[in-house]
Amino acid sequence: MLRFIKSCLSCKLFFFAFVVVFCTPSSFPQRSQLSQRVREISDFIASDSFTSLKENQGEFFAIDSLYSTALHLTENDIQEALLALTFSVVPYKYVPIQFVIRIKYPLISADDSTFKQKNKNLPKYFLPDSPTNEFGDKDKLAHFFGNAFVAYTSRVFDLTKAIGYFVEVFEENFTTDNQIDYRDLKVNQLGEAFGKSLKKDKTLFPSSFIKKYQP
Repeated sequence: MLRFIKSCLSCKLFFFAFVVVFCTPSSFPQRSQLSQRVREISDFIASDSFTSLKENQGEFFAIDSLYSTALHLTENDIQEALLALTFSVVPYKYVPIQFVIRIKYPLISADDSTFKQKNKNLPKYFLPDSPTNEFGDKDKLAHFFGNAFVAYTSRVFDLTKAIGYFVEVFEENFTTDNQIDYRDLKVNQLGEAFGKSLKKDKTLFPSSFIKKYQP
């Protein structure tokens, strides 16, 4: 099964299936609760207090505070916290999906004004080789927490690496050179390590793993 997923299944189809599971209203109470948490976390990222934390305590501290906030909102449910964080830190509102035609599939996100301010406030220079432009590494936290969620949740098959690779293919739709970013893959691995480690030690924080990143 795992070999089939890794070698035969279209990455875009796999991503579509992943989005459908978590983003469609097939289970309205769960989706409503997740949407609420994403809005609350996004509000926190967009707030002046988060900006102050980031500027005065540094981006690693701000990232840990994001995780702590998510845990608080989910009553220390690590799985739910990681899932809500993944959607909250994604700097895109839509997923480009192309079969015969190209469509934009909406992700769970905050309202437009909060989403814009949240994106402005996202940590972006927390890696030693982060680009110095305005966007920096704003997309890396979604990679990290997304892979942490899959690794922590995985029971039967370890799908974290497979999902990491299909996210790379998905992100090609947002770039002009259409090449896989191997820096993303390194962050995927760190997120996977964080998720797996949380199964044994629930007191861990993301910054201790992100700091292990090597260019």
